[in-house]
Amino acid sequence: MGQHVNVSKLFPALYEAQLQVESAAREAAETAGLDPLLVDLVRLRASQLNGCAFCLRMHTRDALENGETTDRLAVVAAWWESQYFTPQEQAALTLAERVTQIGAEHTSPAPAVDVEAALDEKQIAAVTAVAIAINGWNRLAITSGYPVAP
Repeated sequence: MGQHVNVSKLFPALYEAQLQVESAAREAAETAGLDPLLVDLVRLRASQLNGCAFCLRMHTRDALENGETTDRLAVVAAWWESQYFTPQEQAALTLAERVTQIGAEHTSPAPAVDVEAALDEKQIAAVTAVAIAINGWNRLAITSGYPVAP
């Protein structure tokens, strides 16, 4: 991407606004009764698609702390080929991919997942909010060059 300029340091109000988006998405997920592990999966999948090393490391650690297994984390990138994920998680991952790849949504086939059968309207909105929030974080971290060192 060339030279990185830390957007959030130069414009702290943008970072604060992103924190508010994150807070609203977290509240939506709680209100909709989404399992915290499902929320972690949404954040991880969007971060994988965006190639955000900073968020991948952070949310992998979060997921492990929340009780996620290494087997499930290992196959998130190809979730549709495994039997590890519940119908609700598959629906959430489908939504995460749709939101993250919104520009390609109309031109590429999506996995055959009946989102509406697995999630109610409030849960669909909450998963969408989480996906929007993590996409914002991914873009801030990637374009600002957030460091990811061992």
